[in-house]
Amino acid sequence: MDAGLVGQIGIGACLGLAAVGSAAGAGVAGMSAIGAWKKCFVQNKPVPFILVAFAGAPLTQTIYGFILMQTLNTSTTLTGFQLLGIGLFAGVAMGASALAQGNCSAAASDAYGETGQGFGNYMLVIGLCETVALFVMVFSMLIAG
Repeated sequence: MDAGLVGQIGIGACLGLAAVGSAAGAGVAGMSAIGAWKKCFVQNKPVPFILVAFAGAPLTQTIYGFILMQTLNTSTTLTGFQLLGIGLFAGVAMGASALAQGNCSAAASDAYGETGQGFGNYMLVIGLCETVALFVMVFSMLIAG
């Protein structure tokens, strides 16, 4: 297999795998937000629109995957197999971060929908999951030169 083709697979995998995690995380978080809203409707409580912030939180990993993909695509120092390795592992890490963030967001939606309290605390935990993806993106960009 051509080394250039191998590198292109890694470059594409970086974005693709991050986006898969974002989609899965946003799906989990979105379902939980809908469930929390339903509970509020049933109990005739105000429906907190702020749950959209929880549902959308995992989407940023797709942006990080895109930024890293662009960096890898313009790298002149890495071989095809190095691009493949960085793209695959960084994509998986960012996707896992998004999925974990979606799970935390789901719990946050349930808790906030029930109590109407703790938004800042929940966002802190969601931000911790986000930090993993940011670290992966930045450190991979440093490796790529």
